[in-house]
Amino acid sequence: MTQSSEWISIEQKYYAQTVRRQPVVIVRGEGTQVWDADGKQYLDFVAGWAVNQLGHSHPVITEAIAEQAGTLIQTSNQFYTVPQLRLAEILIENSCMDLVFFGNSGAEAVEGAMKLARRYGKLNRDGAYEIITALNSFHGRTQATVAATGQPHYQENFTPLLPGFVHVDFNDVEAIMNATTDRTAAVMVEPVQGEAGVIIPDDDYLQRVREWCDSQGILLILDEVQTGMGRLGSLFGYQEYGVEPDVMSLAKGLGYGVPIGAFLSKAHCQALVPGDHGSTFGGNALTTAAAFAGTQYLIENDIPGHAKEMEGALLGSLNDLKSRHSFISEVRGKGLLAAMDFDSDISGQVLANANEAGILLNAPRPHTVRFMPPLTVTKAEIDEAAERLDTALSKI
Repeated sequence: MTQSSEWISIEQKYYAQTVRRQPVVIVRGEGTQVWDADGKQYLDFVAGWAVNQLGHSHPVITEAIAEQAGTLIQTSNQFYTVPQLRLAEILIENSCMDLVFFGNSGAEAVEGAMKLARRYGKLNRDGAYEIITALNSFHGRTQATVAATGQPHYQENFTPLLPGFVHVDFNDVEAIMNATTDRTAAVMVEPVQGEAGVIIPDDDYLQRVREWCDSQGILLILDEVQTGMGRLGSLFGYQEYGVEPDVMSLAKGLGYGVPIGAFLSKAHCQALVPGDHGSTFGGNALTTAAAFAGTQYLIENDIPGHAKEMEGALLGSLNDLKSRHSFISEVRGKGLLAAMDFDSDISGQVLANANEAGILLNAPRPHTVRFMPPLTVTKAEIDEAAERLDTALSKI
């Protein structure tokens, strides 16, 4: 059997070196557990970057993929397919939205949402095209979504950036008010900033942003690529804050492991017409069959409710670790999206030690590690993960 070191050598020879990988070659997964090419077992608290909402190799997903693969994989959006329409129906009937378009990724979903906003501004706000976003936001890696992202280190190698984006402080409604002009078409924010290190806004922040957008006749776009599909303890993050967006982007957890993205909108602002937008693989029969099966299971078994129940166990365990390791400066989280800050830039060492201890984590910042386990994680698995992390932290 090929060992991890051999696979890593192949990656270094053949793969474009644009990704900072951890030296773990994952070959198999089941639930919250994964195994590497050398047979070592880990608890996976990365979950495909908040993708594997039902864990690895959940039978509902694997059976849906197998059945659909033997039936129909791809046509095009020139024709109707049943899995696509079943997924559209379940998303719309369980959200505040009216219409959906499927793409292939979170970046593509956000791109579609922004195109809709610009078209809306052209038709309804005398050509308004600017979108206000937040500093430290993350909206994707395409040219437009990098420009929308409020993080210079993602942007500096790709200047000049596409125009039309204004960045303001997150959790600051007055900053949005001051940035709004007659060129503004929309405000786009994440309910919780994930890539910034799980930054949670004030309880009334989104409500106040919603009120401002209503008063100005501009759209509110919520980027729910990371917070949607149960991650925060509700099916969609906006439900945690008592607001309804005009437009919402989804991806990551929507696919339960397969690549899919979507942007959803209210009927009143759906300004796109035939020819304005499209996608060869968007809404592919295979991916939408998997996404429908996962979403149906998620809703029928109240997996978001389980995530909310496990929030206390996860944050409790992390805060217990904080009480025992003086270099942990803060713990925060919502649902099953959490972060731990350190008083210095040691997250790389923490990841290395965690790998050795058998728990997989993510470091969105040099002083921060992030926790985003499958929404099906159990309290026993959280307790075991905390023990393994304690072992890792004790070696710092």
